[in-house]
Amino acid sequence: MADSELIQQVAATTGLSPAEAARVVDDVLAFYGETVEEFVRRRHGQMQTYGARNAEIFATLAAEIRQRRVAAPELSERQLRRMIYG
Repeated sequence: MADSELIQQVAATTGLSPAEAARVVDDVLAFYGETVEEFVRRRHGQMQTYGARNAEIFATLAAEIRQRRVAAPELSERQLRRMIYG
């Protein structure tokens, strides 16, 4: 469960009920609670589904990681590959 002060702030600034604000905050925290490895694996799978090739995927992943709200370390293509394939 998220911080009650944060939930109150979201409810007050959006017009959502406290229950709705709590769900939104929990969803956002869960999204950003994803580890770098979980993010890389999830996004790799998504991009593969749409036919992207690994060279393109790894470049996209490296760029996306730099833009994450919670800073992730810079990862090489080799490190990205190891997260996916072990």
